[in-house]
Amino acid sequence: MTVHTDEDDLLSELLRPIRLTGVFHSWWLLRTPWSIEGDSESTCAVLHYIAEGSCWISADGVPPTHLQQGDLAIFPTGVAHRMSDQPDRVGTPLRALLAARAPGASDRLVHGGDGAQSRVLCAGLHFDASAASSLYRALPWMMVLERERVEREPLLRDVINLLVAYQGGDVPGSQVITLRAFEMAFVLTLRPLLGGMMERPEVLAALQHPGISKALLIMYTRFAEPWTIESLAREVGMSRSAFTASFRELVGEGPARHLASHRMRESARLLAESSIPQSALPQRVGYKSAVGFHLAFRKCFDMTPGEYRQSFQRTAG
Repeated sequence: MTVHTDEDDLLSELLRPIRLTGVFHSWWLLRTPWSIEGDSESTCAVLHYIAEGSCWISADGVPPTHLQQGDLAIFPTGVAHRMSDQPDRVGTPLRALLAARAPGASDRLVHGGDGAQSRVLCAGLHFDASAASSLYRALPWMMVLERERVEREPLLRDVINLLVAYQGGDVPGSQVITLRAFEMAFVLTLRPLLGGMMERPEVLAALQHPGISKALLIMYTRFAEPWTIESLAREVGMSRSAFTASFRELVGEGPARHLASHRMRESARLLAESSIPQSALPQRVGYKSAVGFHLAFRKCFDMTPGEYRQSFQRTAG
């Protein structure tokens, strides 16, 4: 693996084996009450952009996530999930609403009752799943860019606006244009989500190690999961002792401290750049205990999460 000096290196390594072969996209017009159960799409990545309204994303074994207008969610390995106006609402199978979802096609879905309206742009980006690297498969089942982060990525924002407005129809070349536009949206969404890894120079050398690079990717993208040193080592196929020693040698600190440090940085970012309630923050960054989270945050920043948010707002104001 050739390692360079910016965040595109990791992105290139992740996506080098991936070759998109086609995209199915559709506009969903939804009115409460509504709920849709999506299939597992092992041969495509899935993208949802909330153009209007809001929705909940649910999957087996994980807490539901609330998406609002302007948020963008991607599912790198097409894990089955439910989209709904309420997280506990039983869904209608997507295959019953959109039976055919062939690459290169597009469609429109109208579903639900007569309540509040949401509009969602959905796409399935087909690829050869056998070519996906273990590093790519280590990505979380869902990754979300909140509206504020989308707005701070001008190129991504412009591509999304283009896709929202695009009416290619049967114009010659429209399928290729659509595929490339969604491909760009997918890459540009991953870039800021992975950029935090490359802010620390010591991570660059570690990316040459297959096990440690996979562990770092997990720490930076799946930090909300309840990882232990043992479970991380098992996930990357190493013994606990070999994993801890290699991680400390390459990264310069132990895996537990590195993970905790990233969780704190992500907490600070959410407090500064999003409107997430403070009560939801511990679970969002991987803490089961609110007290434990507050103690860790105060130790790291010498102030409480509430004081941090107020301080940032005063500075920004």
